[in-house]
Amino acid sequence: MKTLFIFNGAPYGDERTYNGLRLAGTLAKREHHELRVFLLGDAVAAAKAGQTVPQGFYNLQLMLGRVTRATSSALHVCGTCMDARGIKADELVEGAQRGTLDELADWSEWADKVLVF
Repeated sequence: MKTLFIFNGAPYGDERTYNGLRLAGTLAKREHHELRVFLLGDAVAAAKAGQTVPQGFYNLQLMLGRVTRATSSALHVCGTCMDARGIKADELVEGAQRGTLDELADWSEWADKVLVF
């Protein structure tokens, strides 16, 4: 199964990104499952390295790391959205790459399922 996750919302403030990454992390551990994650809009901030959150609060940087460490997964971050928010490629979490809408279009065609959060 090939699944594409697209995240649009801010990383903190509501739980859509958190819950979507929980699902992505669970699927990433399954055999015979390929996973790709694309961050757009305010969601690009979830891939910024060096996040510090209050103790006991979820950390999306750590959650993205679990997904990117899976052998059959990829994480791309919209370059235009990064530029709009002043995020440089060297500020991204390990395993994340600057991405394009052309890549997102290709991934959309590749996927058996596309989940949008």
